[in-house]
Amino acid sequence: MSARTLDRGRTALVVIDVQEAFAKAVERFDDVVTRTAILVRGAKVLGLPVLVTEQYPRGLGDTVEPIREALEDVERLPKTVFSAVRADGFDLQGRDQALVCGIETHVCVNQTVHDLLGGGVEAHVAVDAVGSRTAANRELGLRKMEKSGAILTSVETALFELLGEAGTDEFKTIQKLVM
Repeated sequence: MSARTLDRGRTALVVIDVQEAFAKAVERFDDVVTRTAILVRGAKVLGLPVLVTEQYPRGLGDTVEPIREALEDVERLPKTVFSAVRADGFDLQGRDQALVCGIETHVCVNQTVHDLLGGGVEAHVAVDAVGSRTAANRELGLRKMEKSGAILTSVETALFELLGEAGTDEFKTIQKLVM
């Protein structure tokens, strides 16, 4: 595998602030929720560590139900800082790759990715699982992260890279998630 390809032994999933208060404000919110829930389910099938943050949950609410349901027993980290990396309890569990999704692309996702890159972590951003209030801010965030060294990917691309092969029970489960 290439150094810029996801590897399940090296990767953690980072889910940033997919919370109730963003439902009416963020463009493509339902798509972000759907794609993020698929990533969470896929990460659990593949045995990846999953980190989930909530920006000021008292004001912005909980992680939305479809994602909470997929998380099962995963602890959600409350934060008031924009970068998830700076949240109390953030720990990639020794992984040096992060697959990142969430809200908002140009704020918390962007700052998290830049902190990951600054800490020597290879950051992959699932472009179909990130969102902002405007398309312009979403695109700006994606361009900025990519220029800084982040690797843009999609939910399906990431999951199949992490799988690496067909013909397994994991493959069948992931295939059902993305189809």
